[in-house]
Amino acid sequence: MFAILSDIHSNYEALTTVLADIEKRGIKTIYCLGDVIGYGPNPRECLDLIIEKAEWCVLGNHDYAVFYEPTNFNYGAEQASFWTREVLEMDGPGPQSDRRWRFLGELPMRHSMKVQLGPTKATMDFVHASPRRPINEYIFPDDVYTNPAKVRTLFEKIEHLCFIGHTHMPGVFLDEPDFYLPDELGGVYPVLEDEKAIINIGSVGQPRDKDNRASYVYVEEDKVHFVRLEYDFETTMKKILAIDRLDSFHAERLRDGR
Repeated sequence: MFAILSDIHSNYEALTTVLADIEKRGIKTIYCLGDVIGYGPNPRECLDLIIEKAEWCVLGNHDYAVFYEPTNFNYGAEQASFWTREVLEMDGPGPQSDRRWRFLGELPMRHSMKVQLGPTKATMDFVHASPRRPINEYIFPDDVYTNPAKVRTLFEKIEHLCFIGHTHMPGVFLDEPDFYLPDELGGVYPVLEDEKAIINIGSVGQPRDKDNRASYVYVEEDKVHFVRLEYDFETTMKKILAIDRLDSFHAERLRDGR
């Protein structure tokens, strides 16, 4: 039994709410699909929690942007990356600061493992964005209609299951191609040995599916459970609005889930 988080985006209130729910369920193992930082007001606190709680984490495009440089970012996202970098540099050299930078600098682009999920043997890949371009390729639900060739190509890159984040929109892609929202699945995707799936786990800290609740998944036996949790987004909004360098849109979008 394990939980998977993604796209925390320096949202401390959302992250602590999700971690409390994971603990309440008795889940001991947590994996992270990146974008721990970027956009939000608490990069240090969120990094420290993921370093402490997650077994491992893969590299997201915002993690990359802060450690290296922003690429193909809009102005607001770029400015948030520069601000985040400055906040992390403000601590100066020291064990805590060094640990954060080392963590960011050592993030792999992909993690893979073979496991037994109940009666089902599963090969699982974990990336931030897509199995083809792990850091920054978007796979949108509409792609199954507007660009089915792209989706089929992505499925050629995986053996069985691939967990992703990046779009902040939870759901399950199948290789017909097709896409199912968590609600259409009753909140649970049953893993089958002979069915490939690309599973978007949604975003902890910045949902964009018009539902402002934090999103994550946990896997128990051969089932992937989608979870949504209300959190104190008003506090996160106030923190963002109090920082001149952060675009107020990144606060407002938390209320609407966009």
